[in-house]
Amino acid sequence: MTHILVTGGNGFVGGALCAEALQRGIQINGAVRNAVELPAGVCRFEIASVDGETDWTLALRNVDVVIHLAARVHVMSDVSADPLAEFRKVNVLGTENLARQAAKAGVKRFVFVSSIKVNGEQTLSGQKFSEDDVPAPLDAYGISKWEAEQVLSQISGETGLEVVILRLPLVYGLGVKGNFIQMMKAISAGIPLPLASVRNSRSLVYLGNLVDALIACATHPAAAGQTYLISDGEDVSTPVLLRQLAWALGVPARLFSLPLGLLRFAGMLTGKSAQVERLLGSLEIDSSKIRQELGWQPPFSMAQGLKATAEWYRAARHMK
Repeated sequence: MTHILVTGGNGFVGGALCAEALQRGIQINGAVRNAVELPAGVCRFEIASVDGETDWTLALRNVDVVIHLAARVHVMSDVSADPLAEFRKVNVLGTENLARQAAKAGVKRFVFVSSIKVNGEQTLSGQKFSEDDVPAPLDAYGISKWEAEQVLSQISGETGLEVVILRLPLVYGLGVKGNFIQMMKAISAGIPLPLASVRNSRSLVYLGNLVDALIACATHPAAAGQTYLISDGEDVSTPVLLRQLAWALGVPARLFSLPLGLLRFAGMLTGKSAQVERLLGSLEIDSSKIRQELGWQPPFSMAQGLKATAEWYRAARHMK
């Protein structure tokens, strides 16, 4: 039986991963920061912080594979005096420390959840990000993830630890937060959105598809030493996504048109240029490599993922 340590075991991705892995007969250690509940059957380990000094000895005992989800995540309004230094403490030094301890403890494989931001922020029309691109991270979060990938490659060369890297676009699903849930709130409230004329294309990944891919990366022999980009394989424009979400929520999509230049100007005035650009710009992913090398196929369509996300959202809203 495979024995996996999942860091961030109670998070958006970690909770779903632990539950699915247990269903498949995988033994799970879940590392969490607080005394929180994990799915029944997960062996919980409380880790006060993830940095260069964390002691992972107990959590790594008898573990075959580490899936490292815990990270300092990208935030839209970072108030740190030196954001890159803060990201490096967790995402670079914390990852290096865990990987070196894992190798010393006899762990065979280390699956690192990275970000498509390592490739860049946007793709041009007709182009898609792939694993062959020269990394071009622009913000502190993306830079820290790229640096962590490089450190892991070095550790793999020194110790023989198998490293698998999975770069993610926006993830949606049960428990989603951030911009995605803000879109659902606006659609549910019937707020008119000035995005009807947007002609972009963006790749997303549903939580259920991501969890399936993570388990494949943890267990498939051919994944060792590889970097993969992942998506649902169904790229959509912002207005199409909003209309599909509205359909899943059972409400009309109230979209109207404004010139893109005006939208960008409004974003600049409000200090939300990055958020606006995510709605207007394109970010497409070529996920063919993981499909070809691991035989992986998304178990859920985007329509199924959006429907499940909408059902969760409606249920959570009614419980308040």
